[in-house]
Amino acid sequence: MLEQYNFGKDILYVTDESAVYLSLQKEGRYVLPYLHEGIKSEDFPGAAWLIEDWEETTLESLELVYRRLAGLPWDILETKRCRVRETTVEDVDSFYRIYAEPSITEYMENLFADRDEEIAYTKDYIEKVYAFYGYGMWTILEKGSGVVIGRAGIIWREGYDVPELGFVIGVPWQKRGYASEVCKAILTYAKEELSMEQMQALVRTGNEKSLRLCEKLGFVQDGEVWEDGVLHVRLMKDL
Repeated sequence: MLEQYNFGKDILYVTDESAVYLSLQKEGRYVLPYLHEGIKSEDFPGAAWLIEDWEETTLESLELVYRRLAGLPWDILETKRCRVRETTVEDVDSFYRIYAEPSITEYMENLFADRDEEIAYTKDYIEKVYAFYGYGMWTILEKGSGVVIGRAGIIWREGYDVPELGFVIGVPWQKRGYASEVCKAILTYAKEELSMEQMQALVRTGNEKSLRLCEKLGFVQDGEVWEDGVLHVRLMKDL
């Protein structure tokens, strides 16, 4: 079996034959193995993605795999004014401009001082977090301008069994309702697309803006916790 699907100028090949898979890989092609009951002896070395149920496979799911193999970001969601997609290495310079404002890092960790370290971290995040979870912290772009205006997404913090909402909007775009607009959409996405039932938010004490936003989003305060030597208000929301 050998099927091919066109995505722009590229082709994604789907095959259940290891020899074809290896040959296409050697040519630098994007190829996805189809592993089914009739080919248990076939071997697909190095395959990060496999199809096991052909009937459940959609064109949309094939495109997502293609984008992973091609190193292209997934588009996550859109709101009236914003687009949310996976972060790329090209976004890093925009992040440095956003985080250069002292008010941004007053209540959250800064980026690496060394740009090369931040680039390496971003590449590692793309390869491991997105690939493993299918979600994480994403990039927010303003639709009208296409400019990166912040970050938001869903993370897992060590020591907790509930996912966490995270967000930051650059100073020039604050007080316009962008954070509320995007976070509402992410909470809906978490419920409908990821089947999550609860979400937490950890807000450093003193960060009244973020605290008010979380409460506006329906989060309820659930005590205080220490993280990395800093006191946070913990908020919870049932999705």
